[in-house]
Amino acid sequence: MQLSAELTKAYNDQIQLEFESSFAYLQMGADFELRSLPGMGRWMRLQSAEEHLHAMKFIQFVLDRGGKLELQTLAAPHATPDTVVHTFEAALAHEQRVTRAIHGLYKKALDAQDFASLPLLQWFVNEQVEEEATVSTILERLRMVGDDQTGLLFLDRELGSRAPGADSGAPEADGAA
Repeated sequence: MQLSAELTKAYNDQIQLEFESSFAYLQMGADFELRSLPGMGRWMRLQSAEEHLHAMKFIQFVLDRGGKLELQTLAAPHATPDTVVHTFEAALAHEQRVTRAIHGLYKKALDAQDFASLPLLQWFVNEQVEEEATVSTILERLRMVGDDQTGLLFLDRELGSRAPGADSGAPEADGAA
């Protein structure tokens, strides 16, 4: 069953948001590098790669369903906030925006009775729970550390140990899980 025009547009909008997410995390990572926080920079770059992979999964799904891919102009990322805490607050706000968009896409698919979309979208619903929880935990720990530079460097080292490919458990775009 081919994607409806309305769902095709919604998926294209989601693809744009995923690529913008990738760019936002890439910018934050570069700014952390300039602040001599390479661990946080690495964490953000890996997050950027994960968001790029999410966009690619949506692209493949649209193509597999006979939808027309229409890549949109990407907005430049916002300036990275001045503090580490504010940066992770911005990351959490961004993840919450992505969650709302995924929920909206899920509702549109459900309303359209496009049941083929639901397994992929359910994976993304679950992924967003994980994404928000991860960023929230980092943010809580940063707040606990406060102005303690040693604690900040410890968290930087810990975040730098993030393994690439944390997204490898995702179902393929063709629905295989």
